[in-house]
Amino acid sequence: MRGSVASLHSPDYAAVRAELVAMRQRAGLTQRDLAARLGLRHTWVGKSEQGERRVDLLELFAWCRACGEDAVALVARLDREILGSHPHRRTDN
Repeated sequence: MRGSVASLHSPDYAAVRAELVAMRQRAGLTQRDLAARLGLRHTWVGKSEQGERRVDLLELFAWCRACGEDAVALVARLDREILGSHPHRRTDN
């Protein structure tokens, strides 16, 4: 994503949100369950999944850990899904 950061409501960030929801569901967790594991309110999880707030990198790592998933694998999946669908955005230095 050269030159700009995707907004909360862009198709690219929708892919991130979809991965977060899928990860939580694969772990068999409700939003309340995940929030308890993270030490946060369930509204934080809901707002993150609905796109009302952006999940930062450290929060993403914690989300993955709480769901028993590998953050590196998630980032690789998102890289293929988001940047793979936008080859003009890929820059090889």
